[in-house]
Amino acid sequence: MTTNAGSLTGRNKGYRRLFAAGLINGIGDRFSSIAMLALVLHLTGSGMAVGISLGVRVLPYLFMAPLGGMLAGRLPRKTVMMAVDFLRVPVALSLLWVDGESMLWLVYAGSFVMAAGEAIYSPVRKSSIPLLAAPEDLLRINGLEQLLNGCVLIVGAFTGGVISLYFGPDMAFIMNAVSFLAAGLLIRGIHYPKQVLAGDAGRESTPHAEGGNHTLGLSAKRTRRRALRTVIGGSLALQIVFCYELLVPVINGWDNVLISVYAVQVFHTGDSGVGAFYAALGIGLSLSFFAGRLFRKGLMAVALGGLLLEGILLMMISASGHFAAAFLLYILLSLAGGTGNACLDTLVMRETPPPLQPAVFGLLAAVSGTLLGLSMLGAGWLLDYVEPRMLGFAGGAGFAVIALLLGGYFLLHSKWNKRYRES
Repeated sequence: MTTNAGSLTGRNKGYRRLFAAGLINGIGDRFSSIAMLALVLHLTGSGMAVGISLGVRVLPYLFMAPLGGMLAGRLPRKTVMMAVDFLRVPVALSLLWVDGESMLWLVYAGSFVMAAGEAIYSPVRKSSIPLLAAPEDLLRINGLEQLLNGCVLIVGAFTGGVISLYFGPDMAFIMNAVSFLAAGLLIRGIHYPKQVLAGDAGRESTPHAEGGNHTLGLSAKRTRRRALRTVIGGSLALQIVFCYELLVPVINGWDNVLISVYAVQVFHTGDSGVGAFYAALGIGLSLSFFAGRLFRKGLMAVALGGLLLEGILLMMISASGHFAAAFLLYILLSLAGGTGNACLDTLVMRETPPPLQPAVFGLLAAVSGTLLGLSMLGAGWLLDYVEPRMLGFAGGAGFAVIALLLGGYFLLHSKWNKRYRES
């Protein structure tokens, strides 16, 4: 990691542990995911079985992500994250019992439970970032989160494949269990600036944790749900983010499926091509950490501009005639997406009061995760009727249209709000 990133985590010591735990946890989970897919394919040789194992990893987000937000509103966030990590240790080890097709149910059950744990863990972890970092560092730290995702994608996918190939899936499952244990112990050492008892709704707070220009005193008369509606209704940025998460995942699932289809069916590069394209995505996410340093203001414009650029790049990938060109375009695609995601996460953290952040992030994860899963299923169906390049071009055009619509909505409402304040 660069000196700049090191100094950033050094100034935010609590976040340094959170980052390390996320890195270890993510790489270990990637080990297990690859090993599970390889094991299912080895035992059954069925693409349908692989599809089921992928599908059960998406379903928990609909119910478990909001549960994570609710738990973090009632219990200390550190306790929730530790519990999820430690409880996933025996689940990861249970996959060692799979020795034939008759035990395939255990793979599906284990995959579902671990994905459910991640669905709970993710919004709690994300809502912890503003409590552990100075407000002036939030944008750069959210860029660092994209670097983390890039490292997990590159190191986890590549190393997991090597381990599964040479040492068998059992070793990957063991390493995944160890990663959960290590991540939980790292989380245990985190100290929030101020952490109240669980009976006070888990409202960890810090003098610099206020979101944006909002101040919210949650009285006994105002329920959390009503407060959530008030905050979203009063924040144009949050309204745009929720619209973004309702629209973009519907198309984003197509791109996730097309990565493999392009590599195998269009460019005829097989599994190595799939791995190269995923490595390109990891490289782009890693580079987005450095690109994020160029933007201090106008975060919404950067995020929507990045979405528009993603759409253009997807259309270019669909028309690309060379594998190397598509590889470079995927790097740029992920760079634009990672930068935009960092801006959107920063806006949510600034606009949402700390007590409501777990609920907001949980709701966003539930919506985006569920729609993404349905989109991937839809892409599989569409590819029986639509040529891959045509579907890719349509997806890119869809991204561009969404970016323009959201950008227009943002500009119009910004002007209306300005006139209202001046009148």
